[in-house]
Amino acid sequence: MEGTNTVILPTTLTAAGIAALINMWLGLRIGQTRTREKISVGDGGNESLVRRMRAQANFIEYTPVVLVLIAAIELAKGPSTWLWIVAGVYMLARVAHAIGMDGNGKARGGGILITMLTMVGLGIYAIAIPHLSAGQISAPAADETAVEAVPQG
Repeated sequence: MEGTNTVILPTTLTAAGIAALINMWLGLRIGQTRTREKISVGDGGNESLVRRMRAQANFIEYTPVVLVLIAAIELAKGPSTWLWIVAGVYMLARVAHAIGMDGNGKARGGGILITMLTMVGLGIYAIAIPHLSAGQISAPAADETAVEAVPQG
């Protein structure tokens, strides 16, 4: 649309797209186990199914917060190489965690560690941005064409 300012957050959009694909993959893994074990509802007490369900639940517990932090930082500071790297490493860590839930303890532990470091690091940086930018943040310029005079009565 002409005259419209569009903000594109390439790191966030890419990370969100990858997250959607990972979440789908996690769901498919659950479906495969359900089919193989003939369990349509719940977990049927099947440890493999419980592990895969927890891997997906864990993914959806952490990923929305990480995506919000990535978006907020990208919006505040713009896209950067380090943010791309953090987003990519985080997504790889979530895949490692899911694989680790099938019994590979090192992959699971690495996934957990990277997830925690990512959340803490992004969280601290998000908190720091407005404080480190003190005096450098200015209010957006008013778009006078968007404001109409209201007749006084």
